[in-house]
Amino acid sequence: GIGPSDASPDEGVVEDLPLIDEKAVEQLTEGLISHYLPDLQRSKSALQELTQNQVVLLETLEQEISKFRECNSILDINALFSEAKHYHNKLVNIRNEMMMLHEKTSKLKVSGINI
Repeated sequence: GIGPSDASPDEGVVEDLPLIDEKAVEQLTEGLISHYLPDLQRSKSALQELTQNQVVLLETLEQEISKFRECNSILDINALFSEAKHYHNKLVNIRNEMMMLHEKTSKLKVSGINI
């Protein structure tokens, strides 16, 4: 005969599964969503605000960096002008010396000494 040991291993499993109440699942899902959704929405808006603030900060930093670049180029231009002034003074001195030498040679020629 068929004893308890001869029973199929799957027998009785279907009866052991509880019946799934679709309405209960829906209500539990809505409850879970309603519990976490407000926090998630607050987090989302906080992240959006943070992202906007970061964009503003980046733009401000870029403006400050460009100001520093302008300052550096102004310093370079100032250095260039002072260097140009220095060389201009040297040229003026050389010109004055050449004029003085020209006058001396002219006087020597007038005196009859050939150079």
